[in-house]
Amino acid sequence: MPRTVDHDARRTQIVEGLIRVAGRAGLHTVTMRSVAAEAGVSLRLVQYYFRSKAQLMNSALRHLEQQSDERWARRLAESSDPSSARAVIETFLAEALPVDEQSRTFHLVWTSYAVLAMSDEELAAQPFVEGPNRLERQLADVLRQAQARDELAADLDVYAEAARLMAVNHGLGTSVLVGQRSPEAAVVVLRYHLDLLFGQLPSVAETR
Repeated sequence: MPRTVDHDARRTQIVEGLIRVAGRAGLHTVTMRSVAAEAGVSLRLVQYYFRSKAQLMNSALRHLEQQSDERWARRLAESSDPSSARAVIETFLAEALPVDEQSRTFHLVWTSYAVLAMSDEELAAQPFVEGPNRLERQLADVLRQAQARDELAADLDVYAEAARLMAVNHGLGTSVLVGQRSPEAAVVVLRYHLDLLFGQLPSVAETR
């Protein structure tokens, strides 16, 4: 009898091949052929599952986002107060900072994709911005729940604040990647902003 092919597993195998290539040498170096070699499959098989490099790259971003969500859920479950809005948001944003190999790869691949999409219409046509849009909506939902529990000011614009949190976190992540600050320093800045948001302003010395 012919062997049954697990198509989801095969797609994952190919996507993870792309992630390894991009993590080593940058997304700009990725080709369908290099991904095939890394994944241990034929070029024809890569082209069978993914019609274009842009589609393959976008699938890699979704895969990385799913892995990040799983790591965030594990970290939140291990926190001292997993039900508080502050803990949910801080754990969520801390997971996105490039503090280890997995989170560094995610940040590097997404940032590289965004830069390439500025001059590549095929990449820009992929719905890659839906990822951060989805994260903003999640943050806005948590902030709205915190308002309902009187943990945040009633007049706070939760959508604007969610966008600001994402922008702050993305900027901090990039500053870590380029060596402007250490991961530990980035976490301090992140917590400082959350202290402002939740009305617990630390001393200036604690932010340095």
